[in-house]
Amino acid sequence: MTSTLFIGLDGCTFTVLNEMVRDLPGEGITMPFMKKVLENGVRAKLRSTPNPLTPPAWCSIMTGKNPGAHGVFDFIRAEDKGGEVFWTLYDARDVDSEMIWSIASRKKKTVAALNFPLTAPPPDVNGAIIPGFIPAKHLRRNTHPRELFERLKQNLPDFKPKELAWDFDNEKQALEALSPEDTANWVRYHLPREEQWFKVAEYVLANDKPDLMAVMFDGVDKIQHQAWPWLDPELLTENREGHDKAMREVCREYFANLDGYIERLVTLAGPEAQVFFASDHGFTASTDVLRINSFLADLGYLTWAKNDGSEQALRREASDFANLDWSKTTAYCRTPSSNGIHIRVAEKPGDPGIDAKDYDTFRDKLIADLKTLKHPESGAPFVADVLKREEWFPGPHMKEACDLTLVLHDHGFVSIRDLKPALIKRDIPVGTHHPDGIFLAYGHGITAGEVGMQQIVDVCPTLLHSLGLTIPSDLEGKVSEPFFDPEWLAAHPVRQGAKTRPMASRAPTEEMDAEERKQMIEQLQMLGYME
Repeated sequence: MTSTLFIGLDGCTFTVLNEMVRDLPGEGITMPFMKKVLENGVRAKLRSTPNPLTPPAWCSIMTGKNPGAHGVFDFIRAEDKGGEVFWTLYDARDVDSEMIWSIASRKKKTVAALNFPLTAPPPDVNGAIIPGFIPAKHLRRNTHPRELFERLKQNLPDFKPKELAWDFDNEKQALEALSPEDTANWVRYHLPREEQWFKVAEYVLANDKPDLMAVMFDGVDKIQHQAWPWLDPELLTENREGHDKAMREVCREYFANLDGYIERLVTLAGPEAQVFFASDHGFTASTDVLRINSFLADLGYLTWAKNDGSEQALRREASDFANLDWSKTTAYCRTPSSNGIHIRVAEKPGDPGIDAKDYDTFRDKLIADLKTLKHPESGAPFVADVLKREEWFPGPHMKEACDLTLVLHDHGFVSIRDLKPALIKRDIPVGTHHPDGIFLAYGHGITAGEVGMQQIVDVCPTLLHSLGLTIPSDLEGKVSEPFFDPEWLAAHPVRQGAKTRPMASRAPTEEMDAEERKQMIEQLQMLGYME
């Protein structure tokens, strides 16, 4: 039987979850089962990665290590070649740390991992993997084992692989018409997609009964990006007629459906199972925008490329990345989702960038300049913190991180556009990532109540301990012991084991073509990660 059930809720935050389990006037309780979980289980805030972003955060959950160790920092992996910056999308081959699915498999446990990002191409595990965050046409060949895909087609009458993946064309339409009806329909579009993932999870759990059953629902994040004003209790208006009322109702419909899916999976897992919930980050409202490259240009750190009318210049200007004169640029931001600044260091005399010996002095001045930014209205610091990569991303991949990671006062993502002024106020608040997500446990051997802040790298060792396995000595996280009933923990003490192993080499998989990459970028643009 399944001993450990892990339900990932992308972007879930107590801000919304607490509201959904309350008996609100005119609405009642949207998530009655999660109310039961919160009342009878244990809860804690979960501190995300320094830049609380989906790819690095889920990789830290799956590996128990920080991005400097596992090597994933963003949606985009870029290489600065002096005169040009080249990019590609991260995938599982970029994760330089063993994931929990492989750790458990080699210790003779069966696993199932559904809809987790950066699990394609899948490792050869003792169980099942259906990755998330890939185009529909790549889903079959990246399902492990391959016959699982055929089993689903044969045994699930309403199995629709296209709904499991992002429907690029459908979601792109949401940006073209934002009438009240179209906005509500965009949120409603995610309902059948989450149902598809639930049905797959229900089938795998009921028929395969893996020791570790894990599924991630990502609609929480995607809905909150677009519908935060209808979910944040501080932003909800008293007048809920028309668009406000319709949006609130469809958002509650999503969370009510999710509650039913969770209850069914927990019931299937059985009374002896331990159930864990975690999110990769939380959510909050972003009220302002920092056009970081515009600010850096004002101070002479970067120079925008001149458009000479050539085809190459037009193509670069229309790209999704900053169009810069690389010969005159020393510091810049590549993507809004990175929320960071790269400092260009010359590899040899004559190359563009600063001299290596000047790095510390240059970076200190840049930090000081960033801290001069003040909020136009309050006068408070606009940049709440500036994180140095060696302090926040230790490990073999530290130098792949941004030299500086910015924490804005409202936790918003920066803009990289060539627009003025550098600081502006948003017309309406939008949903953005907050570093504090959720970590919950419920079931056999689990205590009740609330405990202090846990770290995102603690999820992996906690799940391994629930499975009865030793904890690899090189994991950065630790078992969240306060989650467990003292008597259960005394009977199941935490044991340390050998280090993790390097990821096994995988056969090459079919790459996304140019159109698919373009569509993926459009998805990231829609959610505010790209421009």
